Amino acid sequence: MVGDMQVLTSPGRPAGDEPVGDSLDQDVPRVRVLLVAALGPLVTGYAVVATLLALVALTAGHAIFSAGGVLLSAGPGWLAAYQVELGIGGHPLGMLPLLPTVGVVLLVARAAAKAVRRLRCARLRHTVPLIGAISGAHLLFGLLISLLSVGEPVQANIALAGAVPAVLSGLAATAGVLRRFGMPQVLADRLDPLALRGLRAGLLGLFALLAAGALTLTAATALSARTVSSLFEPSFGASFGLFLLSVLYLPNAVVAAMSFVSGPGFSVGNLGVHLIGYRGGSVPGVPLLGGIPEHAASWWPVLLVLPLAVGVLVGWSVRAVDDDPAARLRVVVVAGAVVGFGCVLLGTLAGGRLGDGPFDPVSVPVGVASIVAFCWIVIPAGFVAFFAGAHAPMRPVESLEVEDDEAAPEGTEPEETEAESESESEEDVADTAEAADSEESEDAEEPEDAGEESAEDSDVAEDAEDDEDFDAEADAELGLDLPEDEPETEAAAVEEKTEDKPETPAEEPEAVTESTEDSGDAKPAEDDR
Repeated sequence: MVGDMQVLTSPGRPAGDEPVGDSLDQDVPRVRVLLVAALGPLVTGYAVVATLLALVALTAGHAIFSAGGVLLSAGPGWLAAYQVELGIGGHPLGMLPLLPTVGVVLLVARAAAKAVRRLRCARLRHTVPLIGAISGAHLLFGLLISLLSVGEPVQANIALAGAVPAVLSGLAATAGVLRRFGMPQVLADRLDPLALRGLRAGLLGLFALLAAGALTLTAATALSARTVSSLFEPSFGASFGLFLLSVLYLPNAVVAAMSFVSGPGFSVGNLGVHLIGYRGGSVPGVPLLGGIPEHAASWWPVLLVLPLAVGVLVGWSVRAVDDDPAARLRVVVVAGAVVGFGCVLLGTLAGGRLGDGPFDPVSVPVGVASIVAFCWIVIPAGFVAFFAGAHAPMRPVESLEVEDDEAAPEGTEPEETEAESESESEEDVADTAEAADSEESEDAEEPEDAGEESAEDSDVAEDAEDDEDFDAEADAELGLDLPEDEPETEAAAVEEKTEDKPETPAEEPEAVTESTEDSGDAKPAEDDR
């Protein structure tokens, strides 16, 4: 039993450690999945184009149906679906329908997402061969069609026929893979969350502007219903062809109407239709263009309410993104940039060359349209996002000081304000200055007091000496003086002088001078006596 279990497991890997996420589905070979993902959109797209051409040829009144001719004609039609400029009889055809382009992009993205699921790719880098296979297949198929069309009435540039489908299919496949895996972690870590929120808000604004253009186109077509119906031919085949052409170019007309609503407008040859201006000219006899007015109207500026409402919608959608108004304004700016770039891309794809006749070219002023669309988003959206969002309430200065005092921890004194610290520092400086002045005055008065005290002490000493001398002389005259007692008397007198005499400061010479003057005055008194 143990031997059987060892046979089922690999010797270098314990049981239960077999990889699950990185392994492929054993029932579906890897090469088969890659071939289906790469060739599936090619075959499906080519088949759809061939079917539409066959329907047009079958319903046309004087056309001769040929299966080979339909299959050969489907090649340039497939290139037109990928926005590759064609040449018809030497005349350029650059204004190509956007509806087939949207269809092939969705088809490739769906095929890539399905292949990722069948391959069970665990990491994003495992899908690189899948994207490369899809892009490479489109490159080769485009080159093949361009080579087969050499010498035919409808031709395509070989370089563009290979590069444009490869790039467009690669981008579509990448979008399908990212839809399956989500945004790569490397980009998620580097991108600001507010920028991602602005990207989503910008896409919302772009689709809202397209909706405003579609609404305007629908209203213009409804108001010009008689003109539109008169452009259809009596025969079914011709009417079906015109109807099919109008449907394929419907996204182009929506982009032109969006440019008209926002302000810059559009032009078809000499015809120029702008919100604040009109230049007359001829238009092709296509029912889709039946709603173009023959002259300007004074109420057209009222349509500016539509892009204004789009800006308000974008601002309202980001009002709760952040409590900081500055952060919300950053989101609005990112959204405006996304809308501006989208207008450039859509305007470039929607227009182009239309032969060399009076309807050439069909264009949307992408530069002006992008700037105007940016302003229509940023100005009203910024106003709404700033005032409709959350704001921190303003606090008075006194309440802030009280809160700072209460927030101080226990055992620590609250910090003094700058004004109090400055006043206390000034008081300290004043106190130190007063103390220095008082010390200087005391130091100046001390020598004077010391001099006066020394002078008084010297006078007292002089008077005492005079009295003693006078008593000694009197005793000597009377014969009461004892010779042996004189040394003792003199010694006692000297001791009394030294005890009674206070310590004099360093400025004693002045006192000595005064005492000598007094002693000079006392000698004449002794002589007189």
